[in-house]
Amino acid sequence: MAKVPAQREIKQERAARTRVEILEAAITLFSRRGFLATTMADLSRAIRMTPGALYWHFPTKEDLLLAAIEELHQRCLREFEESLPQVRTQPASAQLRFFTERAQTFIRLHREYGIFFAMLATEAAESNDRVAEAIREKLSLYTKVLEDIIRYGQKTGEFRQDVDAMHMAHGIFGGFMGVLVHQHLFRDTLGFDAPMSALQALVMAGIQRPPSGSGE
Repeated sequence: MAKVPAQREIKQERAARTRVEILEAAITLFSRRGFLATTMADLSRAIRMTPGALYWHFPTKEDLLLAAIEELHQRCLREFEESLPQVRTQPASAQLRFFTERAQTFIRLHREYGIFFAMLATEAAESNDRVAEAIREKLSLYTKVLEDIIRYGQKTGEFRQDVDAMHMAHGIFGGFMGVLVHQHLFRDTLGFDAPMSALQALVMAGIQRPPSGSGE
């Protein structure tokens, strides 16, 4: 009797590993080719799996894409959650700098993650309501973190009062996504960190409240 649960556990572990492999391949292919151009046949070839086995794990391409979105979201959360308690005690400018710098480092190490979200956001907005809603849900969580930091900075007097926190948060996030896509296009002649750091410098300079007596 003891062997049956052990066999089931092995099968479950193998299935879990296979699922991770499928999601990893999906993230890579979707980031390179987009959702519309990538087929389940492409994915099955990439992971050396029969189409039937792939469909057993994910009945449709949409199911696979939604699972990949959730997987990436969880990876993003793990990147930040350990530092959150300490960061939340710091001034708003330090919090904003931390999140933008950590995001820059994370994307540098995992370029396909940012491109994945950027490409899907562009494609799904016009082609797939479920995928578009899933992307909006995740990206809205990230921008809400920035919005809360901006509101906190406005409350403490660190940040300018004449900017709308929600729109500023979306502008910052969209700006970083735009730089990522632009740099990817010019990757043979343009580095990654320099334009990202330049954008971060503009954000910090633009949002901070001018010193008293500056005439502004």
